[in-house]
Amino acid sequence: MATAIKQVNGTAGAPDEPRFDPVALAEAEAIRNRAAAEADARRIEAEGKVEAEKIKATEEAERLRLVNERNRLKLEKDQASHGTFLAEQKRRKEAAETATEKARKAAEEEEAKEAALVAEQQRSERIWKWGARGIYAVGLIIAAPIQFLAFWDDERPFLVAAPALLEGLALAMAFGAAWAVAHRRDVMPYRIGIMIGACIAAGINLWHGINDASIGPNAGIIGALASLGGPIVLMTYEHGIAQKADGIPSWRERRAADRKAKEEAAERARVKQEKADAEKRVEKQKADQQLRADVEQTRKDEDRRKHHKDVWEVAEALRSARGSQYVTEQIWADAWYRVTGSKVVGIRPEIEAQSRAAQARMKTITELPILGDSSQVGSQKAPRAKKDPETPDGRRFNGGTPPLRRVGDAPPYCDAAKKQAALEQADTTSSDKTI
Repeated sequence: MATAIKQVNGTAGAPDEPRFDPVALAEAEAIRNRAAAEADARRIEAEGKVEAEKIKATEEAERLRLVNERNRLKLEKDQASHGTFLAEQKRRKEAAETATEKARKAAEEEEAKEAALVAEQQRSERIWKWGARGIYAVGLIIAAPIQFLAFWDDERPFLVAAPALLEGLALAMAFGAAWAVAHRRDVMPYRIGIMIGACIAAGINLWHGINDASIGPNAGIIGALASLGGPIVLMTYEHGIAQKADGIPSWRERRAADRKAKEEAAERARVKQEKADAEKRVEKQKADQQLRADVEQTRKDEDRRKHHKDVWEVAEALRSARGSQYVTEQIWADAWYRVTGSKVVGIRPEIEAQSRAAQARMKTITELPILGDSSQVGSQKAPRAKKDPETPDGRRFNGGTPPLRRVGDAPPYCDAAKKQAALEQADTTSSDKTI
């Protein structure tokens, strides 16, 4: 217990002054430092959050700008594509309408041409028919009076019907020919009958014209021609009608058909020649390919025989046993496997051993820890948990003495860290021995 001195030599002592407490000052300074550090940390954290928000807002604005720009470009692209599509659709529609209109006009023109051709054919056929009948009637008018004069006899008046018989014979046979054409019957007998009747009438007219002075040779010749001309013209008309009904081509049609047949034959010959030329080219290409393949095969065989004699002997044996002309790739692979035991052509045991050794060295070097300042020893320690700023200092009530550490408090090192420590210890030992 301390005793306070009140008087010194009869004089009252100085009053008690507060004593200097370093622990309290240190604690106050620590509190002030901690508060300042916490304030700085909160300020820095707030500034960081503000800056992060600014960066985030800037990035978000940039992202939105890029998204809007992409959307705008995509919209412009879609609009351009849609415009192109509409233009293409319009062009196709106009082309289809133009083609349809051209086809319609061509069909109408073809129909008009066909109708005009049919009308012309009917008109010409009608003119030809009545022209032939008119010629027959004119010939009958000329030939009949001559025959009436030739057969007139006062004692035998019935002979006046002879001209009607002779001219009527040809006319009746002409009618029969027209019937045969209409009913698709043989018209040749009727034509023969027409010519017989016409020749008899013409012969009678010519004979009476020569022998009868009242008729005269001129009238006889004209009568003979009239008796022959009318039936011949009528028979020619009926012949054309018969050919049309039977579908017999005319001379012009036959000539056009012959020309078309010749052109088709020439086209077939040209196509055949082109096909033959193409086949020759293909055969030549195949021959060239085969020649190149033979040269390449010969090169392979010489190279393999020279550098892989042991495998080549087995490959030749396999080729002979399998009846192959060449040592194919499959035969060579089988022979390589039989000799070397490797399924990969070109790899022998010594090459495989060398490769595996290199792989092992690379794996060892890759997995070794890094020496020096960047050693993995420090990185193998477990990170310390951050202490809450509000947590009181554990050394406050033990007089400033650090807490006692016991075995197991520190986290253990991993195997790589232990190996690295051993390597560093070995390097240190060897350095000391060298010194």
